Amino acid sequence: MTALLIIIAALVVLIIGYITYGSWLAKQWGVDPSRPTPANTRGDGVDYVPAHPAVLMGHHFSSIAGAGPINGPIQASVFGWLPVFLWCVLGGIFFGGLQDFGSLFASIRHDGKSVGEIIKDSMGDRAKKLFTVFALLVLVLVVASFVNVVAGTFFTAPDAGQFGFVTAPTNNQTTAIISVLFIVLAIIYGLLTNRGGMKTAPATCIGIIGIVIITVLGLNVGFAMGRTAWIVFIGAYIAIASLIPVWIMLQPRDYLSSFLLYAMMVIAIFGILFAAFAGTATFQLPAFTGFNNEKLGFMFPALFITVACGACSGFHSLIATGTSSKQISNEAHAKPIGYGSMLIESALGIISMIAVGMVFSKYTAGDFGSPSAAFGAGIATMFGPEGSTQYRVIAALLTLAVSVFALTSLDSATRLSRFMFSELFLKDGEASWKDANGIRKFLSHPLVGTLLMVIIGCVFGGYSLNEIWALFGAANQLLAGIALLAVCCWLGEVGKNNKMFYFPMAFMLCATLTSLVMKAISLLKDVAGNVSINKAIEEGTSVGRAAFGVWFQLIFSVAMIVLAVILVFEAANAFKAQAEKKAKA
Repeated sequence: MTALLIIIAALVVLIIGYITYGSWLAKQWGVDPSRPTPANTRGDGVDYVPAHPAVLMGHHFSSIAGAGPINGPIQASVFGWLPVFLWCVLGGIFFGGLQDFGSLFASIRHDGKSVGEIIKDSMGDRAKKLFTVFALLVLVLVVASFVNVVAGTFFTAPDAGQFGFVTAPTNNQTTAIISVLFIVLAIIYGLLTNRGGMKTAPATCIGIIGIVIITVLGLNVGFAMGRTAWIVFIGAYIAIASLIPVWIMLQPRDYLSSFLLYAMMVIAIFGILFAAFAGTATFQLPAFTGFNNEKLGFMFPALFITVACGACSGFHSLIATGTSSKQISNEAHAKPIGYGSMLIESALGIISMIAVGMVFSKYTAGDFGSPSAAFGAGIATMFGPEGSTQYRVIAALLTLAVSVFALTSLDSATRLSRFMFSELFLKDGEASWKDANGIRKFLSHPLVGTLLMVIIGCVFGGYSLNEIWALFGAANQLLAGIALLAVCCWLGEVGKNNKMFYFPMAFMLCATLTSLVMKAISLLKDVAGNVSINKAIEEGTSVGRAAFGVWFQLIFSVAMIVLAVILVFEAANAFKAQAEKKAKA
């Protein structure tokens, strides 16, 4: 019954937050349904393509979600359900939703351009370039992390040396074939709606039927291939997907994928209801376990870094300003797509925390290979005992659904990298690489940024470095603080209310910079004492790899700290100038 009360309380508060606070934000900023959006004024049939609001909602939600709102809250559950509940709900309403909605709205008012352009408008060109470099560093981590995750999802050690279709497939072989078939299904949907003239409703019905068919097929026939081969395939796919028109792949695949996520949430909520009244599972997670955890450290800043997408995530601002703002057909859609998607994700974070609460003793004992597996097992436990048919089917389908979204976030991140890398070399008045000259024309060409990001991401992802994940959380949350700062500064520049940003912005910057500074100090001690090298010798692993991992983390940590501090000073000067201008008026 505790789990049922938790999810009811979360849904009620999130709905109230959407209706009241979300509407108040739209009013304060002046969201105008009659104002043309960049998708209509700059439509190019490639990146700027007006989308049906349901389709864009699917793209945005699928891209920002990935596995984040499942992995983060589950990992943070070691602090107890109450801290995770409060941060997911309050963080989603006042931090994450504010950032996502604000970033999307600001980008719409900047011709669908990135946070860098928003920063340039109020803080100058130097600040824009610094932010773009910072964001590209984060995107390197995103691409590398998800290449590693997707390759690991598609491949396991027994697959080594195999190539081709297999019967009686393992979960990874099933996930691989369904993910590939999803790509084909998306292309068919895109052609039907954008070239065949089919309406969204009938095309959606065909798409859902297609999802059922490929899922059933994938549960019976899988595909096996070596890990390196999968990485090459993933690299080729994300490169092509980031360059072709969004209506061919990005819009339809993310839209169709979102139905898996919606279905997953419905199944989970039904499972919570069933468990509460049928007593099929017991919620084992304590309300609070303490301020210090042996694995994660102190609650501040660990909780606010670990939960990530369940409450606030910097990656969301890149999606909002990189792809969603170029496809939104009406400013009125910014609230449900920007603010609403974040609150749905917060609800998913709460569901994930409840799921692990059903198998918490097994989770803490290390019985699950990943948080996603714990999520699937936790929800399945609500329907029946381990080993039962319903348990096995639900656990497999939920784990599969989670895995599909890693690929969704990956190709969106690659497209974002292309946009931001090009913007880095364009001057005022240059709309695209075609308007630039000389070396700048070459560097801003879409192929250059795409190939550079794909190669770096696949190389780092191929190494399977745990250090990438260690950096991603703090870097992602620091990006959230800077995105909040950027939108706050722009709103002040155009004379709109920005006071709601002050505390969330300051809090996220403090939490993430604290985490990165602590990490950098720990890494410096590691280097000074040769800790990683000595450990590698003891375990018989590669000394060079261990040393590279430490230096990789240290260099990235210091670079992000320096860039963030400079941007904070730039923003402080901009705020000061705004205050002086206002005083003189």
